[in-house]
Amino acid sequence: MKEFGTDITTDDIIDTLAFFDSWDDRYKYIIDLGKELPPLPDSEHVDENIIRGCQSKVWLASEQRDGVLYFQVDSDAFIVKGLLGVVLAAYNSKTPQQILDFDIEAYFAELDLMRHLSPTRGSGLQAMVARIKNIAASAAA
Repeated sequence: MKEFGTDITTDDIIDTLAFFDSWDDRYKYIIDLGKELPPLPDSEHVDENIIRGCQSKVWLASEQRDGVLYFQVDSDAFIVKGLLGVVLAAYNSKTPQQILDFDIEAYFAELDLMRHLSPTRGSGLQAMVARIKNIAASAAA
């Protein structure tokens, strides 16, 4: 199984999205990314893992092993699962400091992503990023 952040990197996503001419094709690729996410165990579908501020239901579970953070995610919307894959490529299997140092806004700008999301999807994406950064900040402290 491919792991986001190690086998699927931000560079892979940037290169693949640049290959497509239309945003319809890019959306299809993002949805396909979501289908590659490993399933989130039912035991992690709990209120404390829900990300508030997302239009869809989104769950984020994390654990730290050997100084590295690992995330598992799920959503009830296909496009959101794909967006979670885009985010995990940046943050999964990284140290808290690598997460805090990564310029996610520049990554999103390179993908031209925010301009092509509805305002509610965009704010949901920012809520996911904020939750991950908070987890990293707590782990780094």
